[in-house]
Amino acid sequence: MRSLMQPNAYIALRLPSESLKVVELLPNTTISIGKYGSFPSNLLLGRPYNLTFEIVDKEEGQSHSNLRIVPASELHSDILAEASSITNDIWEGKTLIDGGDGVEYELVGEDGEIIMRSNREIVDDPSRQKLTMEEIEILKKEGTGGGKDIIALLMQSHTALDQKTAFSLAKYTLRKTKKYVKRFTVLPVDVPLLTHYLLSEKEALKTMEFREETLALMGSLANIHSSGISSGHSADGLAGGVGVGRWLVVDETGGLVVAAMAERMGILYPADDRDETDAPPLSPSQVVSVEPANEVSGEAASQDSLPASQITHNHRGLAMSAAGNTLTLIHANAQPNLSLLKYFQYDTSVRDTDSSHPLHTRLKTLSWLQLLSPQEDTGYTEPEIVPNDVLQTWKGGKRGTYFKKRRRWERIRNVVDETRAGGFDGLIVASVMNPTTILQHAVPLLRGAAQLVMYSPYIEPLTELADLYSIPRRTAFAINPPESTPCEDFPLNPSLLLAPTIHTVKARRWQCLPGRTHPVMTDRGGAEGYLFHATRVLPAEGKVEARGKHKRRKVLKEQSVNGLIGDEARPGMGPEPVPG
Repeated sequence: MRSLMQPNAYIALRLPSESLKVVELLPNTTISIGKYGSFPSNLLLGRPYNLTFEIVDKEEGQSHSNLRIVPASELHSDILAEASSITNDIWEGKTLIDGGDGVEYELVGEDGEIIMRSNREIVDDPSRQKLTMEEIEILKKEGTGGGKDIIALLMQSHTALDQKTAFSLAKYTLRKTKKYVKRFTVLPVDVPLLTHYLLSEKEALKTMEFREETLALMGSLANIHSSGISSGHSADGLAGGVGVGRWLVVDETGGLVVAAMAERMGILYPADDRDETDAPPLSPSQVVSVEPANEVSGEAASQDSLPASQITHNHRGLAMSAAGNTLTLIHANAQPNLSLLKYFQYDTSVRDTDSSHPLHTRLKTLSWLQLLSPQEDTGYTEPEIVPNDVLQTWKGGKRGTYFKKRRRWERIRNVVDETRAGGFDGLIVASVMNPTTILQHAVPLLRGAAQLVMYSPYIEPLTELADLYSIPRRTAFAINPPESTPCEDFPLNPSLLLAPTIHTVKARRWQCLPGRTHPVMTDRGGAEGYLFHATRVLPAEGKVEARGKHKRRKVLKEQSVNGLIGDEARPGMGPEPVPG
C-alpha cells in the first residue's frame, strides 16, 4: 500500500462524529464533508495518511478554505491536562473515596470537603443552555476558530456546568466537539476499513453482512498467504516450485472476499514503480503444464476437455496469464461482479491492454457454464482463422477487431482448461447458492490437503452440509458405496472431505467503566456469521481392512491369570503378585 495520497485513489475521511466518508481523490476538484465544510482536493495530494486536518476559515480574497495539520499535542490536550491534574491531586493528598449509598465522589479534600459532586441531582434540561440555535447558526456562518469558539461559548452559557461530574463534563464536551469542530482524519482504504464502512454506513446485505473478524478467520482457515514468485506445479498437484499458490473462489459479495484474499497474498495494492509480486516476463516458448486433479466430477472432466499436456500459460502480456499465486473466481453471471475492487484502483474493464495492477494477471475469472459445459459457451469456441494474406487486405479497424476476438478466445480457453485440470490449494465460498451444488463440482478440483472454507450468515445451511460429510455417513458410504454420486442418499461424496467443523467469531465492543462495564448496547446487530471448514483428502483405492495382532495380547492375559508375567514380557521387572 502506498504511504502517500495519490491522484485517483480512494481515501477515507474519519469525521468528528466517528463516521466514515470514502471519496475518490480526483485532482482539481472540491471535496465536501457536509456541515463541516469543503476544501480543494489538491491540498491532500502527496501528503501522508493518518494525519488530522482542520478546515481553516476563508479569509478575504480567498476562493476556498485552507487546511491546517493539527499537531498531536493539540489532539491529546485533554488527556494530558487530565493526567497533570491527577498528578497534582496526588501530591496535594487528595484521594478517591466512596460517599456511601453507591454515590461516588471523585475528589475529597483533607478536611473531608467534597470538591466534586456526584451526578445524582443533575437534571438534563435544555433551558439551562442560554445560547439559542439562532445565535449558533450565526456563529457557524461567520466561521471563526474552526468551531472551537462555538464550543467555548456553549460552555460559558451553560448555567449548570459546575454541577456536572468530571465524567459528565467530559461526555458533554465530547458531544459538542463531535458536532461543531471542523476536523477530519485521512485514512487509507484497506480491507478492514472497507468492511467496517460497508457494514455500518452502507447496505450490509449486499456483502452478506461480512465482518472484519470473520474475513480474517476465513483467510486463516483457508491458509491464504503471500507466496511470492511461482514456478509451476509438480505432477501430483502439489507445489513444485517456490511459492506456488492457487485458490478457487466463489464470491457473491461484490468482490469483498476476493479483496481480502488478495490482500493476504500481497497482490491487492499496486506498487509505486512496478509490481514486485508478478513473475518475470515469460517468453512464448516457456510454458507451464498443470496436471489434472486425482478426482474430477463427471461434468468437469468430460471427454471434450483438452489433455493436461496441452494446457499452457501464455506470456505475461496476456491478461490473467500468471502461472501461480493466483485467485480463480467462478461466477454465475455473464460478467463477474467485482465492483468493490474499484477502491483498490483495479479496473475490471481492463483486459486486453497492459496494466501494472497485480490483479491484472493474478485474478482469473470464468462462469459456471464455462466450467461445466465449455463447448456450450460461445466465448470458448475458437474464431475462424484468417490467413495472413487476407488480413493484409483488411482495414485497420476490422483487423484490430479480429485480433481482439482471438486474444479473448485464447484468454478464456487458457483459464477454463487450467481450472478444469484442478490442483487448487484451497476453496473459499461466500454465496447464496445451495452449498451442495457448489461443492459437487468444486471439491474434485482441489488437491490433497487443500482447505475448504464456506461462509454463511446463518448456521442452518452449514449444519446440513456438515451432516453430509459426517463420520456415520462416510462409514455407510465405505461399507455400501453407491454406483454413482450424487444420489438420493449421498448428494455429495463424503469421502472427499475430512474433519468438517463450523466456526463463528464476533468481536463485541465493551464500555469499560468502574461498576458500569457492559457491551455497547447501541452497537450494530445483524447476522452472526458462520464458517464451514474441512480438509480435502484423497480416498484410498480398493477395500481397506484394519487387523491387529491378538496373539501377543492373549499370551499376556494367560500369564496374568496364572499369577506371573515373565521377564521377557516385562523386562527389568520381577514377578507381579496376583491381586487379592
